Amino acid sequence: MRLPLVRVTLLAALLWVAGCATTPASAPPPLEPHGVVLVSIDGLRADIPGSGRMPTLDALFAQGARAAWVNPSYPTLTFPNHYTLVTGLRPDRHGIVHNDLEDPVLGRFASKKASGRDGRFWGGEPIWIAARRAGLKTATMFWPGSEAEIAGGRPDHWRPFDGTMTADARVAEVLGWLDLPPAERPRFITLYLEQYDVAAHAAGTFSPQALDAMADVDAALATLVRGLDARGLRSTTNLIVLSDHGMADVRTGDTAYLDDVLPESLFSWSSLGPVAHITPRPGHEAEVTRRLIGRHDHYTCWNKEALPAAWHYGRNPRIAPFVCQSDTGWRLQLHRHPLPARAVKGEHGFVPEDPQMRAFFVASGPDFVPGVQLPAFDNVDVYPLLAHLLRIAPAPNDGTLDTFAPALTPRAGSAH
Repeated sequence: MRLPLVRVTLLAALLWVAGCATTPASAPPPLEPHGVVLVSIDGLRADIPGSGRMPTLDALFAQGARAAWVNPSYPTLTFPNHYTLVTGLRPDRHGIVHNDLEDPVLGRFASKKASGRDGRFWGGEPIWIAARRAGLKTATMFWPGSEAEIAGGRPDHWRPFDGTMTADARVAEVLGWLDLPPAERPRFITLYLEQYDVAAHAAGTFSPQALDAMADVDAALATLVRGLDARGLRSTTNLIVLSDHGMADVRTGDTAYLDDVLPESLFSWSSLGPVAHITPRPGHEAEVTRRLIGRHDHYTCWNKEALPAAWHYGRNPRIAPFVCQSDTGWRLQLHRHPLPARAVKGEHGFVPEDPQMRAFFVASGPDFVPGVQLPAFDNVDVYPLLAHLLRIAPAPNDGTLDTFAPALTPRAGSAH
């Protein structure tokens, strides 16, 4: 018997309603991550953004989410801190405990030599590895660690460091990556700009050379911002600009000599400068301890196990048995190492508590609340932020995403 059409329609509707009542609604698909461009201005201390010296950075600072300052990790050097930013691990844990170090098994690591590209020295997992594992394309326009194969991989796009490549040329390459088809476009990009750090080291924190470098970097930053605007990517890209540490002036005459208190025949060293790593020669441990430990004119020395707890430093086997830290504005040298005849130069590597060593942080984009000022935080917190923005599970780290809660817009479906 044929049912009237109206009855068939009604029956179908009832069956559909019943099915809806018994079948759970499917969860909404996870949100796609916005792009992240992470820019480091090496050595730019926290009191420069907003000071009127860098108009583009000043504008970002006025409009974006910013920190009062960022506490660098100890030691306040370039390679340890840049690698902390992308791993969330303190140098004592990721193993890049100095720009130059000695590994008991691997031997000498020099940040600007071939050993700096040996992945065996680099512990932890940089963010670009986790991002690639999650299926995201990545690119690094220079970043300490990006030239090495770490945890079995490298960024999709990377190149060996070339200090002659201008800031504008680096930005042009970054914008070229952003011009790739969406399926090939990197979702995570780093841009490293060391021009200010180089100029300040050579002539001083606010020397004419350093001010010129600030202008060049700021102009490149302006080109990047305009490039994002022109491509319609500002609404889908989180731009983070920060530094690794600050900078202080050092006069040539303000040098303390380790061999004034300890004959060089009694020890070897793996680093000098603001931070010195000292190893007693066999049979001289007691004498080195007696002569070296404690306060000296313009510097202090510790057994590695007795370093200040706030520095989270001293457990890694790459840290020499004795660590000497100079006062801000001073360096530790040996008499047989003559210093260049400069009236003043910039330097870092001083204690992270010194305001001159403070770094800066500013972020703008779809995941950030404009105009929020965050309290000061430790730079290990940047890594969990990057993982959150990329919607990937972070590797074990020393940071916390809670730092950024007031600055993040609510987005459903967080990956972690």
